[in-house]
Amino acid sequence: MTSTPPPLDATQLGAYFALIEASSLLKHTVEQQLRETGDLSYVQFQLLATLGDAPTGSRRMTDLADGVVYSRSGLTYQAQTLEKRGLVTRTPATDDERGITVTITDAGRAVLAEVFPGHLAVLDDLLFAPLSRSDIETLADILARVRDHMRRTPPRSAARRRRNAAADQST
Repeated sequence: MTSTPPPLDATQLGAYFALIEASSLLKHTVEQQLRETGDLSYVQFQLLATLGDAPTGSRRMTDLADGVVYSRSGLTYQAQTLEKRGLVTRTPATDDERGITVTITDAGRAVLAEVFPGHLAVLDDLLFAPLSRSDIETLADILARVRDHMRRTPPRSAARRRRNAAADQST
């Protein structure tokens, strides 16, 4: 029998609604800046930034989907769009015939370099300006703990495929 969770108190509800509203306001402005400066969606920016930060500039599609918490099919579409623009390349993974590796191109790095100054300005203006250094450190700690807690239960994009799980059990 499942138990009903206790209701949220006023402080918990206030924290939840403040987080949702602040996230929405920040994401809206970030998306607008990315669209205007680099003709990128938020997910495309995440994909390019993740690849740009990788030592080799490459990642497997499934790892990208899990990292940006986006469906595999949705990320495939975004990667195809970036590939058409010449910002990434997609190639078969060397260690898995069904896997795909995505690599950022020089043009992709150039778009990142173009959008980053405005992106950082938005973050500084909207997120960090009203906070002290101590507040930022506390916020970083709190959000890291919440993220790590949530990551203990992987998002659907990170769930192992049934076929792969069954194959792993038989070996």
